[in-house]
Amino acid sequence: MKNRINILPENIASKIAAGEVVQRPESVIKELLENSIDAGANSVEVIIKRAGKFLIQIIDDGTGMSEEDVVLCVQKHATSKINKLEDLDSINTLGFRGEALSSIAAVSQLEIKTETKDDDLGTLIRIDDGVTIVKEKGSFPKGTSVAVKNLFFNTPARRNFLKTDNTELKHIIDTFNKIALSHPNISFKLYNDDDLIFDYPSGSFEDRIKSVFADNMLDALIPVNERTDFLSVTGFVGKPTMLKKSKGDQYVFLNWRYVVSKHINHAVFTAYENILEKGDYPFFILFIELDPKKVDVNVHPSKLEVRFDDEKSIYNFVLAVIKKSLGTHDLVPTMAFKQTVDNDEKLNFNNFRKVESGDFSDRPSFQEKKSYARTDFSNRDIDIIFNSIPDSISKPKPNETVPLPFDKSDNNEIYHEPENREGSKQNEEETPFIIQLHNKYILSQIKTGLMIIDQHVAHERVLYEKTLKRFEANLPFSQQLLFPKTAELDPARFAILKEIHPALTKLGFSIKFFSKNTIVIEGVPDDVKNGLEEKVLSQLIDEYSESQKEKKYDDKEILAKSYSCKAAIKAGDYLSEKEMRLLIDQLFATSMPYVCPHGRPIVVKISLDEFDRRFGRT
Repeated sequence: MKNRINILPENIASKIAAGEVVQRPESVIKELLENSIDAGANSVEVIIKRAGKFLIQIIDDGTGMSEEDVVLCVQKHATSKINKLEDLDSINTLGFRGEALSSIAAVSQLEIKTETKDDDLGTLIRIDDGVTIVKEKGSFPKGTSVAVKNLFFNTPARRNFLKTDNTELKHIIDTFNKIALSHPNISFKLYNDDDLIFDYPSGSFEDRIKSVFADNMLDALIPVNERTDFLSVTGFVGKPTMLKKSKGDQYVFLNWRYVVSKHINHAVFTAYENILEKGDYPFFILFIELDPKKVDVNVHPSKLEVRFDDEKSIYNFVLAVIKKSLGTHDLVPTMAFKQTVDNDEKLNFNNFRKVESGDFSDRPSFQEKKSYARTDFSNRDIDIIFNSIPDSISKPKPNETVPLPFDKSDNNEIYHEPENREGSKQNEEETPFIIQLHNKYILSQIKTGLMIIDQHVAHERVLYEKTLKRFEANLPFSQQLLFPKTAELDPARFAILKEIHPALTKLGFSIKFFSKNTIVIEGVPDDVKNGLEEKVLSQLIDEYSESQKEKKYDDKEILAKSYSCKAAIKAGDYLSEKEMRLLIDQLFATSMPYVCPHGRPIVVKISLDEFDRRFGRT
C-alpha cells in the first residue's frame, strides 16, 4: 500500500508558513519597521510603489549587520533577540520569533543592503527564488535597507486576494501611523509612488499626536497618567463628544508594542459608563508598561494578541485610571455655529476646547442673596441719614411731577455703601440669572457664556446615582401611602414583579401580593410623585422586561435606569427657581453630570465669544 503521509518539500512548507506572517503588504511593512526600531534607528524611511505590491523598501540608520549576520537573518528562526528558552519570559524587543525575513523571502524578491558603523564596506544579498542567496560587497549608507519586490509573485492565488491599491494603502498608512505613534523619538517618512505623504520629525509624544492627527487634537483629548511599580498607564482619551460609530480610533501599546486587547478596550468602554450608546466607540491612545514576565505576546506570529497573567487586576486598574481621568475634567460640551456645505450655519459640538484638570469653575454658581438691611451704622452714617434734611422744604409747583420713591430714573442718585473696615468696598455679587425655557430646559449664566440643561435627563442622572447608592447601602426608605393602592396585573407582569420584588424593596417600594395577580402598593420611594405610583411601577415592569432581552446589564443596573427615567421630572413640568437651583446643584454633585444613564447629553454650553460673533461684535 502506498504511503499517504509525505514530508512537504522545503519550498512548499516555507510558503505555507509565510502565510501566517505575510498576509498583505502592510504585514511586511510592520515586520520590517519593527526590525528597524529594534536595531536602534533614529530615522526610518518607507518607500512603496503600487501600494506595496510592486515595491516595499525600508531604510534605517540603525546598527546595521555584519556579513555573517545578514546571511543568517534570512534563515528560518534566525534572530538576535533571544538565545535561550528563559528569554521568552522577558521579551523587550518588538521582534523575536526569527520568522519575518525568511517568510518575506519565500514570497517575494528580497534585497538587503547593510553596513555597520565600524565597517568600511557593507554587504548586499539578493534572493530572487526564495532559496538561492547572491552576496556582494560594497559601500552603502550606515544602517540597513531592505527592498521587497513583486510580493506574492510566486503565489498568484495569494496575490489575487489582495484588494485595490487604495485599500492596501489604507492598511499600510494605518500600521505606519500606529508604529509612528508608539515611537515619537524616531523620525518617520512614508513615500508612495515617489510622493512624500507623511513626514514625522522626532519629538515629544504630544508633537507626534499633532503630526498624525491635527494641530488642535490635544484640545479634544484628556490626559491619562498613572504610574505604579506594578503597572503604568499613560496617554490620552477622547472627550465624550468625540464618540464615533465606527471602530479604528482605539490604540493600545503594551511596552511600546501595538496590541489588540479586548479586555483593555472593554475596561475603557466601561469607564465611559453610560456615555456610550449602542454602536459608539471612544477615541483613546494608551501606553501600558508592565513587567514582560507578566504578559505573553507569543500567542500568534503577528504578535498582535496578548495574554496577561492577571487579567482581572489589569482590567480593574485601567478602568479606575480612565474613570479618574474623566472625573477630574469638566466635560460639558461646547456648541458653536459652523458653516454647512450649503453655506448655512448650524450649531455643532466644538470638541477642540482645552480643559484643565480639576477646573470646574465654568459652571453655575449660586449664592444666597445678601440682605441689604444694615445693622452696623456708625455715627457718621446716622448723621448722613438724619441731618441731610434741608432747612427749607420746597413745595412742588403746579403740574410738576413728583418722582415716586421706587421709580427708575437716570437722574436718581445711587447710594454707594461706605468702605468697610479693611478699606475695600463690599462686593455684593448678584446671583446669576436662571430661567426655565418652555418648561423643558434650564438656562443659566456661567463664566464663559450660557449653559443649557435638559431638566428631565438631569433629574434622571441624579435619581440613577441615588438609586445605585440605595442598592449598595441596602437601607431602603419607603414613603408610606395614606391610602394603599390596589392594582391587578396580567399573569406575565405579575410574574416579573415577583422576580424583581427584592430589588424593588431595596429601592423603597412596599408591595404585598394577593391571589389572582392582585397587588397592593403600600409605600413608594420618596421621589415618586403623588398619584403616579401605579404608573411608575407599571412602566418599571415594562422597561425591565424589554431590557432583559438585550442581556447587556445586570438586574440592578436595569432597574436603576428604568426607575430614574420613569420617576424623573418630565419635559413640560414647571419648576420654581429654588427647584431649578437645587436640581443643578444635585446634578453637578453626581459622578457623571454630562450624560443621562441612557447616553443622552444633559448639558451644553454656548460661549460668550460665539454670541459676540453672531451679533457682529468680533
